[in-house]
Amino acid sequence: MKTIVAKFGGTSLADADQFKKVKDIILSDPGRRIIVASAPGKRFEGDEKITDMLFKCYEAARAGGDYDKILESIKERFRDIIIGLDIDFPLNQEFEILKERILRKPNRDYIASRGEYFNSKILAEYLNFTFVDPEWCVCFDENGILDDTMTRRAMRAALRPLKNAVIAGFYGADGSGRIHTLSRGGSDVTGSLAACAVDADLYENWTDVTGLLAADPRIVDSPRTVEYLSFNELRTLSYMGASVLHTDSVLPASESGISICIKNTNHPEEKGTTIVRKLPEGEKKYPVIGVAGKPGMSVLQVEKVMVSDASGFSAIILDILSKNRIAFEQCLTGIDTVTLVIRTDYLSDCKEDLIREIKNTLNPDHISLTENLSMIAVVGERSTDTCDANVRVLQALADAGIEISTINQGAGKLNLLIAVPEEKYEQAIRVIYSTIE
Repeated sequence: MKTIVAKFGGTSLADADQFKKVKDIILSDPGRRIIVASAPGKRFEGDEKITDMLFKCYEAARAGGDYDKILESIKERFRDIIIGLDIDFPLNQEFEILKERILRKPNRDYIASRGEYFNSKILAEYLNFTFVDPEWCVCFDENGILDDTMTRRAMRAALRPLKNAVIAGFYGADGSGRIHTLSRGGSDVTGSLAACAVDADLYENWTDVTGLLAADPRIVDSPRTVEYLSFNELRTLSYMGASVLHTDSVLPASESGISICIKNTNHPEEKGTTIVRKLPEGEKKYPVIGVAGKPGMSVLQVEKVMVSDASGFSAIILDILSKNRIAFEQCLTGIDTVTLVIRTDYLSDCKEDLIREIKNTLNPDHISLTENLSMIAVVGERSTDTCDANVRVLQALADAGIEISTINQGAGKLNLLIAVPEEKYEQAIRVIYSTIE
């Protein structure tokens, strides 16, 4: 029997009705042995996430203010879940422990972690699974840095002997027992590490969307769901703002070659998106997987005759940026030019000083800064030598009268990065999407 690690996000476990959906999903496949749970998310528009309420509770306690009402609201949310599931859970006792810890010494990470802790214990009770506290097996050093190697060993020891388990996401502890939390989306990290620890055949990430879309649905009407994509394609699309997953959070599973499937708790019958190393036999190969973009970009171009012969020219420009603590998105070099793509907000207070320093240091023949641009990524690793997808994309933009400021194409595989005027951004996304269907 295959082993599946299934992580359920906050919206999937927001209330008792969602818990019931999750139980049906878990029990529909006996391979779903290891479950990772998040804290309750929003139940409806305008609702609050439990984690946000816990942060408010911490801030009030730290300031010496009244946090009782906030704590009672949190308790009420969990009480509603327990009543709706008709299970016996020592909620009052657990909240007494929490209140005592807050009174003794408010600890931000400990308080924030209780959403996952309570929700996971409730889910374990509801499923009749073993609860695993990540305090025992998600290991941090004394500086609050996740110890990946130690965590995998400890998780392996904690999870492998168990037939079925629920482990809380988002937090762990150091050697002294002090709780530390991962960044937002940290439950995804827990799930990915758990998949590695038990050598899972599949890591499922259940959320409130049906996989990754090939384009932003706010721009393109009803874009198709991407059924399969590679980890590299995910990284590029995610970096450009298109992913439902933080790519760093799935890195452990990616490095271990474990496929990851993004599924919708409210529509479990939908296939979702699977992130794989190799496309399964018989599946349709799309030369372009998707298109995504980022507005708010600027292009800095520095020209000097035979710049490629001037040793260290590009390095000096990058050193100037580093010294001014300005990160760049892309660096393109030609025979006579160095072109840098930089977020406009990074330049808002220093662009004149930066241009002056480059001029004084390198004496370029020409330097220009073009603002109000958007970067668009056209991503696909399954193109072939005969594929004309990139030509079709560029031709479509030209036919639509959309000016292209810069082009950067990855070698060997289709991965086109294009800069267009910001006012043409949405039109460009629609035009490009029309060529990949």
